[in-house]
Amino acid sequence: MKLEQWTGKIIGGFLGLLSGGPVGLLIGLLLGNVFDHVNGRFRGEQTSHAEGQNIFFRVTFLVMGQMAKSDGRVTEKEIQQARFVMDQMGLNETQRRAAIELFTEGKSPHLDLEHEIQQLMRSVGRRGSLIQMFLEIQVSVAYADGELSLQEKHLLDRVCRIMGISALQFEYIHARVRASQEQFRGQFNQSFSRSADELKLAYQILGVKPDCSDTALKRAYRKLMSEHHPDKLVAKGLPEEMMQMAKEKTQEIQTAYDKIKKHRKAQ
Repeated sequence: MKLEQWTGKIIGGFLGLLSGGPVGLLIGLLLGNVFDHVNGRFRGEQTSHAEGQNIFFRVTFLVMGQMAKSDGRVTEKEIQQARFVMDQMGLNETQRRAAIELFTEGKSPHLDLEHEIQQLMRSVGRRGSLIQMFLEIQVSVAYADGELSLQEKHLLDRVCRIMGISALQFEYIHARVRASQEQFRGQFNQSFSRSADELKLAYQILGVKPDCSDTALKRAYRKLMSEHHPDKLVAKGLPEEMMQMAKEKTQEIQTAYDKIKKHRKAQ
């Protein structure tokens, strides 16, 4: 089996495990599906399907390595986690070596980050969903040890500048990733206490600001529910086995929306 055939699975597994839950894994699987089905439509200036997958795979692992090393050294905890991830993905020796070599290469201070990112941008073109997924992966890696160091923040800022991502766009991605992590780690559960922190997370999960209008809130809610509807995801290629995770994601969105509506009605 060729390496590119594993790209979606590898990226999905990494994102899911590093972000700490099924939400990230679902995002990763969607990434693989989008890449497989959308990338083949675009030719011309953009790379071929297989080459595009390989570039995404390469740059993703390179930047992940750079992210892990950015604050001085890769900790034993990060190494153990990386090994665990490789085991969970069931990579064969060839695939495992390729991922490890790229991750290790990415730790080098001589990595030409700008060149690699520009190559990625030429590959994905204007497909914003792939750019967003790439950044979500990197944010998840940056928070692998539970916090974001100043060096990791600087590296993320640099990556965004190279990719042409605005501070506002990145903050949206950052907030969504962090909200999902907080939710999975038990700081935001379905019982929803009345704490201000949980209300804040609800807004972050829906990707809106607390002062947004009811119309904007409903629009964001409907958009997310449509994008994550289990039946639609299966129709797009999501395995039947992943239906439960899709349902959990829609439940998360629904619960967040209900929490906000209840809070607003009480005011």
